[in-house]
Amino acid sequence: MLRIGILGAARIAPAALIKPASETDGVEVTAVAARDGAKAQAFATKHGIAHVRTSYAELIADPAIDAIYNPLPNGLHGHWTIEALRAGKHVLCEKPFTANADEAEAVAKVTAECPNQVVMEAFHWRYHPLAAKLRDLIAEGELGEVTGLHTYMCIPLPMRNDIRFNHALAGGSMMDVGCYAVHMHRTFAGGEPTVESAAAKVLRRDAKIDRFTTAEFSYANGISGSMTAALWSGQVLRIGFRAVGTRGELRCFNPTQPGLYHRAVIKGSGAKRNVGVNDKRASYWHQLGAFRDAVGGDASRNLTGTSQAIANMRVIDSVYRAAGMEPRQPSA
Repeated sequence: MLRIGILGAARIAPAALIKPASETDGVEVTAVAARDGAKAQAFATKHGIAHVRTSYAELIADPAIDAIYNPLPNGLHGHWTIEALRAGKHVLCEKPFTANADEAEAVAKVTAECPNQVVMEAFHWRYHPLAAKLRDLIAEGELGEVTGLHTYMCIPLPMRNDIRFNHALAGGSMMDVGCYAVHMHRTFAGGEPTVESAAAKVLRRDAKIDRFTTAEFSYANGISGSMTAALWSGQVLRIGFRAVGTRGELRCFNPTQPGLYHRAVIKGSGAKRNVGVNDKRASYWHQLGAFRDAVGGDASRNLTGTSQAIANMRVIDSVYRAAGMEPRQPSA
């Protein structure tokens, strides 16, 4: 049994871990800790978690816990992942992996010193069968030679005090939804991009926070394209990607939560066909199963380990710099 403790009573935890764990053999959520003890107790009671620890450090030190789920604010990801690794725990860390690429490399260095421990960045969409199918269609030439790739992650976030708008906690559109747009781009292009240009619209009350960001990418294999990330813009809800090839075009709506609903279509030679998958299970369920298997010794199940995390953070940092902004910094 893989026993998991949660750092923080985060809003994402029920969907991302607690519910999938209830449906996954060999996994159990056994403890939670939060800076507010009353909040942790209420969270544990609501979700049937047996134990509440008084601090993050106490949770990490608990010998009855095998792994840590880290859904803390972005700026705390790196610090507490390192602390968990040093305490002998496996870690499933929410995206973005760290505040910046340098911190991701610091986590990777500690991970290398702990060869028996698994670290996985929680890009859950990558573990759903849809991601593998679309990646294979592109890589195997279904579209001919791919020349263009465009990714979009635009959602409305009108809550002014949300932590995703907090610079001290490494917030911003690139960190929240932009990390998905970058990850999709890298996954489907099959390489690492050069950031050719970028632009950002910032909050009026905080010019350090990007609410809308765009970037142009190029790849050594000849692919070029763009990404768009927004927490507040005229593009209220736009989630997906478009791949353009010499023989056709692939469009997908909602590749990040395909179990809820998605539509993937290839158009070419005057014809159109659906290439989605019939799998209604949540991407979080697929991810948790992969994490369990990786902890059990199947390293091939970890598609989003530290090397991938570093590469993703490097692109995010480059986008910020190209937009005239500074990469985020750790909070701890």
